[in-house]
Amino acid sequence: MLQFIFLQAPAGGAAWMNMLFPLLIIVVFYFFLIRPQVKRQRDQQKFIENLREGMEVLTQAGIVGRITKIDGNLVRLMVDEKTFIRVVKQSITGEYNG
Repeated sequence: MLQFIFLQAPAGGAAWMNMLFPLLIIVVFYFFLIRPQVKRQRDQQKFIENLREGMEVLTQAGIVGRITKIDGNLVRLMVDEKTFIRVVKQSITGEYNG
């Protein structure tokens, strides 16, 4: 017959140990997932606010163009000679250096 030994934690002193693991998981999630994402969003918003005419940019769709006009939330890009498209500022992901 199998015998099982049940160990019982001492009363009172180990309650805070049970809360330590979930708190540790929350701290890890914050520093490795949440904080870097917030920093990326803040950097992207700063980039969008600093757009200016003449910059060569890349859109989320992979279109490369030079900014010719900024009108509120819309940006006009020259993608080829005499070929212009209008995109929303938020669709511009970064400056193109290629």
